[in-house]
Amino acid sequence: MLLAVDAGNTNVVFALVDTPTRAIRARWRIATDPRRTADEYAVWLSQLLALEGYSRDDVAAVIVSTVVPRALHNLEVLAAKYFRSDALIAGRAPLDWGIAIDVDEPKSLGADRAVNTIAAHALHAGDLIVIDFGTATTFDHSDYTGAYKGGIIAPGINLSLDALVMAAAKLPRVAIEAPASDSVIGRNTVDQMNIGIYWGYIAMIEGLVARMRREIVRPVKVIATGGLATLFERHTDAFDAIEPDLTIQGLAIMYERAHISR
Repeated sequence: MLLAVDAGNTNVVFALVDTPTRAIRARWRIATDPRRTADEYAVWLSQLLALEGYSRDDVAAVIVSTVVPRALHNLEVLAAKYFRSDALIAGRAPLDWGIAIDVDEPKSLGADRAVNTIAAHALHAGDLIVIDFGTATTFDHSDYTGAYKGGIIAPGINLSLDALVMAAAKLPRVAIEAPASDSVIGRNTVDQMNIGIYWGYIAMIEGLVARMRREIVRPVKVIATGGLATLFERHTDAFDAIEPDLTIQGLAIMYERAHISR
């Protein structure tokens, strides 16, 4: 089994992947904390593996994608000390991207966005827009050859809500959910906040996708990923497909390619 690790700004996702099939057998997430030690990860993971009927001995390799450089060292120690494996790091030899990064500053591209591009093109043909709902919401365009061409970084919906509540003393914290009514004229503060956050975000998604489509010119498919993708799916037709585990799938693909090339 492959232990795929996606270390994001908010959470670190661990997934146990059956490499021949890329089937995800189990997944867990923990809050990102660069100070968390390899020993702490190991205690937590060992218990969760056991609950799913697995053990550390079932893990043959570890692959990591991270946008938090300070978290990487402890994840590498985790792999070496507890899984007897040198962690493969996405974007670092022998796990080079294998795709063209056609932007002004290729080295500045987040690992998760490159991995998502790889996975999206393994699953879908043609020009693609990948929308990833995370700490930030990113919109990434890759062309029909699989080359990454650029994109957009917008504040994530939770980040937007946090900023609103912190800056306005009288506004309460509200849950992020679809408003009960389709009306966009709220009758109280909570309803008005729900409308602003939810429908405002839908408008941003649809508006940016429409602008990207006009600029790309060729037919393009829109792929959504991230935990909140399904929340918006019910009220917009902007998405052509939802791939909730795109980053994990991309890591599994990168591992397969590196393993085959040896």
